[in-house]
Amino acid sequence: MKIDRLIGILTTLLQQEKTTAPELAKRFEVSRKTISRDIDTLCEAGIPIITLQGYEGGIFISEDFRLDAAMLSGDEIQTLLAGVQGLESVTSRPDTGALREKLVCRKNDCIANDVFVIDLASHYQGTLSEKIDRLKTAITEHNLVTFTYHYSRGSSTRTIEPYRIIFKWNTWYLFGYCLVRKDFRLFKLHRLWDLDVSDESFKPRPVEPEQWSFNGYFSRRDFCLKALFAPQAKYRLVEEYGPNCYSEQEDGRLAFEESFADYGNMKEWVLRFGDEIQVLEPEELRDEIIVQAKKILHLYDQQDI
Repeated sequence: MKIDRLIGILTTLLQQEKTTAPELAKRFEVSRKTISRDIDTLCEAGIPIITLQGYEGGIFISEDFRLDAAMLSGDEIQTLLAGVQGLESVTSRPDTGALREKLVCRKNDCIANDVFVIDLASHYQGTLSEKIDRLKTAITEHNLVTFTYHYSRGSSTRTIEPYRIIFKWNTWYLFGYCLVRKDFRLFKLHRLWDLDVSDESFKPRPVEPEQWSFNGYFSRRDFCLKALFAPQAKYRLVEEYGPNCYSEQEDGRLAFEESFADYGNMKEWVLRFGDEIQVLEPEELRDEIIVQAKKILHLYDQQDI
């Protein structure tokens, strides 16, 4: 992206006294003409860059121009490094590694102590990285994408105008306009397979400001769960909802009440606790758990042990 390249060029000029257009072109894998345009852009932004022709010529920043610690403090660079590190964990693109090197190897200043370690990867690291890289290209170039999507009621093929890749609540999502449903939707990347990036392009459609915040997708609470948990489930409740999410009963069980945006997600979450949870409401969920428990019991009764 151009903004990344501009930051990279500026960082390079701050790190060394002088460089050349061919060196910059090779480093950022673009043409010399592109570098010339980038230098003009930086000059227009007020950066006093000097270009000299000849044997001892080159590109450098005026000595009168002073930037405190290359514009960024150590804490600021540490924060940027943490963000770049997180991106590196889920993408195979080389530009993130190059950006990290530019941040670390400032002139006479290297970051010695890492405070944050951010890894956004999953068990499906290879496929996740590939999906993110391909979707990033599709979003940038405005290309339609088609994939198979798996959800509670089965699977379907979707064609999407992709707009954003989101990491929220420990899960990666694709935000886009679904040509099948005729609406903006969120799709979990781990449920998204057989991804195909089409050569067919689309014209981005208007998106309301509140849709860009994505708050509406994650703040809806249409399904209320009331349940009693066994004491040994306390750490799991604290991990997800904090130490004040339950009230301890006289028998030691933990009374819990929380609302969910999706019934299917609520059901999946409840079933992960096995016999450590007793659902009080909704009644529909209680009935489903009873039916499922009977099916599991029947399944094991049919097996020769």
